[in-house]
Amino acid sequence: MNAPTAANEDLLYSVTDGIARITFNRPQARNAMTFAMYDRMAEICQEINTDRSIKALILTGAGDKAFASGTDISQFRAFKTAQDALDYEARIDRVLGTLEQCRVPVIAAIAGACTGGGAGIAACCDLRIGTETTRIGFPIARTLGNCLSMSNISRVVALVGPARTKDLIFRARLVEAPEALALGLLNEVVPDVETLQRRADETAKLVASHAPLTLEVTKEAVRRIRRTLSREEGEDLILKAYMSEDFREGMDAFLNKRAPVWKGK
Repeated sequence: MNAPTAANEDLLYSVTDGIARITFNRPQARNAMTFAMYDRMAEICQEINTDRSIKALILTGAGDKAFASGTDISQFRAFKTAQDALDYEARIDRVLGTLEQCRVPVIAAIAGACTGGGAGIAACCDLRIGTETTRIGFPIARTLGNCLSMSNISRVVALVGPARTKDLIFRARLVEAPEALALGLLNEVVPDVETLQRRADETAKLVASHAPLTLEVTKEAVRRIRRTLSREEGEDLILKAYMSEDFREGMDAFLNKRAPVWKGK
């Protein structure tokens, strides 16, 4: 039985035979996330938590260029005060926390770039499948000069360890698919987008056939084991980055397609 539903055109949602699918649908912007898209994704996860007919969730991006390239930078233009920065990080923590606590297995089908907030979304998923063109990373040290949320730092450290987390962020590099597989950022790599979508469907059907409470309990147990920094523990770090001249410079440089000039203040 098919039960298609829809959000706005930037984020598509459907359910087919107990398998839910979210598609980030802004290929013209490399599927950059708007605040409305983040909020809708969280709403869907909450809906799934109350609908026992849904057995698995697939996240993917439209086209073959990007899974999601992070938060749409234009939305940072309105940042004026310290509270704006804290509110943004609180929103991201809430949305990604809701995604991470979605009761069903969540599978990320990743083609092309998976960067910034997009990589944060992928880190919340239970299984990540990529293609040979997949590239994952957090290039903020050469783009915006901001920082990851405390929960995102915690997730990346849990996936790859503290040394590799610093390597990823300090070098601001994007990890190619073979290395991402070796590091644990990907669970599987397939040749192309067509195979990716088929493999994501096969994997979703496989986990949907297993004992749902076993998966749900295991998922929650792993989440509880992992140490997550709270927002309060990291507020000083968030403000140090987002209230800096460098963040303003990075945002202006990004939007105007020029190289930023960092001052360290």
